[in-house]
Amino acid sequence: MEVSITRPDDWHLHLRDGDLLEAVISHSAFHFGRGIIMPNLKPPIKTTAAAISYRESILKAIPTNCDFTPLMTLYLTDTTSPEEIKLAKESGVVYAVKLYPAGATTNSQDGVTDLFGKCLPVLEEMMKQNMPLLVHGEVTDPEVDVFDREKVFIDAILRPLIARFPRLKVVMEHVTTEDGVKFVESCKEGFVAATVTPQHLVLNRNSLFQGGLQPHNYCLPVLKREIHRRAIVSAVTSGSKRFFLGTDSAPHDRRKKECSCGCAGIFNAFVALSVYAKVFEEAGALDKLEAFTSFNGPDFYGLQRNTTKVKLIRSPWKVPESVPYASGEIVPMFAGETLEWLPAVV
Repeated sequence: MEVSITRPDDWHLHLRDGDLLEAVISHSAFHFGRGIIMPNLKPPIKTTAAAISYRESILKAIPTNCDFTPLMTLYLTDTTSPEEIKLAKESGVVYAVKLYPAGATTNSQDGVTDLFGKCLPVLEEMMKQNMPLLVHGEVTDPEVDVFDREKVFIDAILRPLIARFPRLKVVMEHVTTEDGVKFVESCKEGFVAATVTPQHLVLNRNSLFQGGLQPHNYCLPVLKREIHRRAIVSAVTSGSKRFFLGTDSAPHDRRKKECSCGCAGIFNAFVALSVYAKVFEEAGALDKLEAFTSFNGPDFYGLQRNTTKVKLIRSPWKVPESVPYASGEIVPMFAGETLEWLPAVV
């Protein structure tokens, strides 16, 4: 059995830089036509000039046999200016701005501390420029339970944000809860959408602890209860245009995952399409897979859909135990396990 689909795009991708970039770029470039590139490097990509420079580094690292286009983003801070948003739009290479609440996830220490107190002029300019805001939707208040941070963020930040800027395009990235699904579905189509990762479709919070602590299943937002996983599966396999592929593939060296204070992030570029295919097949919705992977994202961003194809063949294959690179190794999602769908370029 095989399925041919329009080449997908990845609307949430971490490529890092340096040796890590060199090690992981080919796995995304092989499967995807474009990728929205996250800006949380050290230092973060706060300016258009920095985004252009980072883009050049990515282009140099792409294998010559791969046709992959990086779509750059800016890292929103308390001091980002409306003028920078204008520059970003004029550059033709910056496609969105990323909101990290300060302290929410990896390299988010420079993120926003007071969205409504310090970022209103920038948000107004983004709305004028039709520049989407990509949201890491978690509050960072230590009094809020880590499993409730997405729900609280929706009520405290997202609802007021959308009420104040009804024509601002907003992507709730890596949605993880039934609350998030219901919120996105309640908003005006075309202005609020969500990306969905492979891990939040197939893993729940038990996956963090089965057989001992599993550091390679640790990501942020953290995996949630089974009821939330099922709600996300139901949403993406329903055919709704509000949800699209965003892997949040986030590579870390093994030593930074398997340590006393491990990093959050799952490197899933290897397996993402295989996992998505499995989810849609099990839901009896393979006919809706192509829209989720290849149509909904570019339609939301106002970009042309890809014209080339990829093929998913129902043929068992084993995921490598690790991906070596100059400074160490990266452990991929489902390392050493056998998956049922094998992606191939047509």
